[in-house]
Amino acid sequence: MSRKPIIAGNWKMNKTAAEAREFIEAVKNQVPANELVDSVVGAPNLFVEGMTKGTKDSELKVAAQNCYFEDEGAYTGETSPKALGALGVDYVIIGHSERRDYFHETDEEVNKKAHAIFRNDMLPIICCGESLETYEAGKAEEFVGGQIKAALKDLSADQVASLVLAYEPIWAIGTGKSATKDDAQKMCAHIRSVVAGEFSQDVADKVRIQYGGSVKPENIAEYMACPDVDGALVGGASLKVDSFLALLEAVK
Repeated sequence: MSRKPIIAGNWKMNKTAAEAREFIEAVKNQVPANELVDSVVGAPNLFVEGMTKGTKDSELKVAAQNCYFEDEGAYTGETSPKALGALGVDYVIIGHSERRDYFHETDEEVNKKAHAIFRNDMLPIICCGESLETYEAGKAEEFVGGQIKAALKDLSADQVASLVLAYEPIWAIGTGKSATKDDAQKMCAHIRSVVAGEFSQDVADKVRIQYGGSVKPENIAEYMACPDVDGALVGGASLKVDSFLALLEAVK
């Protein structure tokens, strides 16, 4: 089945608001048409209001990097999914390994956030991935499959078909070490089989699965050639205008 590619940049905790505006102005009229590829920038939540305004008449979509799972309340320092939705945010990245590792985010919290994101008319990009220790122990598929099952708990089939899953082996994030295309294809195919088992083959055929982990313009084509890889979640290579546009050009 043909699935539209999705390339999402994850800026992590980089750039200032002024630098974000400069980036948006430089790329917003150069991204490919949406019918070819979904072009997404995941910015620090501080910047998303300005970015949604700046991309209003563009094909470029905006992702927040996280949200809380309640719409409002006494949660000092958290970001409301209701507020993000009202700003016109398209996607929210959740379950990233850095959130799980540094901030002790659990599978249950990721699932709650997914429900909150849908409740506020946005789409989640749900990250999953194993450590080097788990990979070397031969338990990667079991581990990642468990993350997927937990993240998708009690979502509807239509919701799962519309969301994005991002496989990022932790040992390949920011290390310069990439999983081979065969590694990426094997795990993305496994993730698709888990979705089929939990929902249906039709849902599994529709859900888009990204690979992430030291993806750059020089190697993205080999990942995109894999039948179960539908795009990339990109860190460092998404911070510069030229490399971000090169990524989009490679997959359109």
